[in-house]
Amino acid sequence: MRQTTPRLSVSVLLTMLTLLLALGSPARADDPWPQWTLFAPTSSTTTYLIDLAGVVRHTWPSAYRPGQAVYLLEGGDLLRTCNDTDVAGFQSGGRGGRLERIAWDGSVEWSYLIADADQRQHHDALPMPNGHILAVVWERKTAAQAVGAGRNPALISGGEIWSEMLLEINPTGPTTGDVVWTWHVWDHLVQDFDAAKPNYAPPGSRPGRVNINYTGGPVQQDWLHINAVDYDRQLDQIILSVHNFDEVWIISHAPGSSGDLLYRWGNPAAYGLGAAADQRLFGQHNAQWIRGGLPGAGRLLIYNNGLGRPSGAYSSIEELVPPIKPDGTYARMPGQPFGPAAPDWLCDSASGTPFYSSNISGAQRLPNGNTLVCVGATGRFIELDADCRTVWEYANTFGSGGSMGQAVFRATRLDQHDPRLAGLLWCPADLNDDGLVDFADYLEFLNLFDDSDPRADLNGDGVVDFGDYLEFLNHYDAGC
Repeated sequence: MRQTTPRLSVSVLLTMLTLLLALGSPARADDPWPQWTLFAPTSSTTTYLIDLAGVVRHTWPSAYRPGQAVYLLEGGDLLRTCNDTDVAGFQSGGRGGRLERIAWDGSVEWSYLIADADQRQHHDALPMPNGHILAVVWERKTAAQAVGAGRNPALISGGEIWSEMLLEINPTGPTTGDVVWTWHVWDHLVQDFDAAKPNYAPPGSRPGRVNINYTGGPVQQDWLHINAVDYDRQLDQIILSVHNFDEVWIISHAPGSSGDLLYRWGNPAAYGLGAAADQRLFGQHNAQWIRGGLPGAGRLLIYNNGLGRPSGAYSSIEELVPPIKPDGTYARMPGQPFGPAAPDWLCDSASGTPFYSSNISGAQRLPNGNTLVCVGATGRFIELDADCRTVWEYANTFGSGGSMGQAVFRATRLDQHDPRLAGLLWCPADLNDDGLVDFADYLEFLNLFDDSDPRADLNGDGVVDFGDYLEFLNHYDAGC
């Protein structure tokens, strides 16, 4: 540890503080939020991390293409869904089948298979705060099972139907894991086709249930096609993007909950309380809660692809205020669909130019109020301000396979000082980002500490306290 602190005159201190104020001004909404963007091209086995200049700052190799989402973990590790083509299982779009944890140095620390004749991971697998993984998984049902549950036989293709389930997995070894929680759509059905079968009722009378006979388009084995999952720890709730229903669903993860849908939005016709004119979502992706501390916290953010939109083929980013009550349930007038009637904020152009992706894609709210948009089919990333003006743009060139070679399922912006990248892409003690660790950084830390600024939470426990001061001293002593 350093034993002494140099004595500085008042004039020198004032000069240093002036410099710190000039260097430490926060990013504005008309500036891109610094500085890393994480993405996995759909046709590549590599995951990329780039800076705002588009320079590749790190890559994680894999033997597989994505299937489809990737997430950054502690210590620079990567959670990667994998399209394992060597295993059995359903072959619909977005297929995965394997989950990997890849270290910063590229070594595979965990490889877990979810693929056989009756199930297959696809699209998304989310790291949870407790270290578990929440995976979206197809679940096979035979024609006999479907008819027995009240499915109209005319709506069965190829002798089977693939429903959906969620698996919460606790990794236990290099290739093993314990499933500690499950949720099955099949346990929450309603139908009005056959009075002799279970769960017979008008779907509008049971909006917390899923109408087994609803189809938003052509009959297909991939009945629901869930393409995104998100989890809110404070609510202990899960949101799902259900592509083929043009809806988002929210369910409870809490022990003892019924598992029925708490909330749904986007297409009230799917539960018998609306018509085609009431539909608001069209093949949407990446439904999520806006995180605490961000502009719009607690609201829902959705990439509305616009697939089949009556007014034309364009995409929009939509932010809506769910009608949540203090007890965690959602308000709804009897006989009426869930609100709101329209999103609270919508962006359907970038500086006046519409954007469109018929599939994949995503959006992310940033700390400066901007929104990062991934126009997935073309691999185009756009950071938009609240007035839909472009402040940053990048076109992916990685991948292979012609025009679709650049496609990206989703892009994620990571903060310049993301604690998961500490010591890898930035130095925790270099708080003024000048490439040096010196007394100016000590003063900057004291300012952040006094303001309880999240940047002072160097030990990542969510609280700015004396432990962070000790953590800073350790980093300060080590230098960069």
